[in-house]
Amino acid sequence: MLLPSTAAAQGGPVLLEADVDGRPVGVGNLVLDPTDTAKVSITVRNGTDTVQRVKTVRISGSALALTFFSYDTTVPFDVPPRSAETRSFPLDPSDLGSQAIGLLPVTIEVVDVQRETIASVETTGDIKGSLWSVYGAFGLGVLVLTALSWAGALLALARRRLPANRWQRAMRFLPAGIGTGLVAVISLSVLRLVAPSPTAEIPFIVGAAAAALLLGYVTPHPGERRSLSDVDTVRIPR
Repeated sequence: MLLPSTAAAQGGPVLLEADVDGRPVGVGNLVLDPTDTAKVSITVRNGTDTVQRVKTVRISGSALALTFFSYDTTVPFDVPPRSAETRSFPLDPSDLGSQAIGLLPVTIEVVDVQRETIASVETTGDIKGSLWSVYGAFGLGVLVLTALSWAGALLALARRRLPANRWQRAMRFLPAGIGTGLVAVISLSVLRLVAPSPTAEIPFIVGAAAAALLLGYVTPHPGERRSLSDVDTVRIPR
C-alpha cells in the first residue's frame, strides 16, 4: 500500500515504491530472515513543485503501538520536482532474530534531513526470529501476568474476598480479561496466523475484557450464604 507524504505538497503527493530481493513490498508478506542479507530498492516519486531531500531510509516493525525493531540506512539523495529517483542498498538484519518473531506490520519510509517522514509504504512482515526475542519475551511476560491476574481473581472468589459491590467485582476481573485479549493477539502473530492491527487487536481485547467484566459482575455476593434445605442435616448441641 502506497502512502502519500503527510506534509501536504503543492501540485501532488510524494509516493514511495519499494521492493526487497526483487519482490514488490505490499504483494504478499515481506520475509525477513536474520541469516540472509536483503537487497532493498526504493523509488521516490515527487509530484510536488519542490525538491525532496532524502537522508535516511527506515525499516521498522511494530505491534500494539510498540516498535520492536528499526533499521535506519543513510542514503542521501535529492528528488527534483515532478520526477522520480531510485536507490538500492543492502540490509543486514543479523540481529533481527533477537528482536522479533512472527507476523508484524512493517513500515518502510524515507526521512528528510529534519527527520520528518517524506513518504512511506506499509506491509506485513514475516520475521524469522526467535521465540526468546524481545517480542517473544514480551508475549511470555503478558502470558505470565495474565495467569497471575486470573489466579488472584479466582482465588479471591473461592475465598469470598471479592468486594460486595458488583461493579467492583467486575473491575477485579478486568485486568485478566485485557491480558487474555493481548495474549490472543500476540499468539496469533507468533503462530503466523494473523498480524497485529487495529482491526485484529480491538475485537480480541475488547471482547475478552467484556467477557471478564461480565464474569466478575455475575459472581455471587461474598456475604451470601446458602440457606438450609429440608434435606440438610445440622448438629444440635445438648
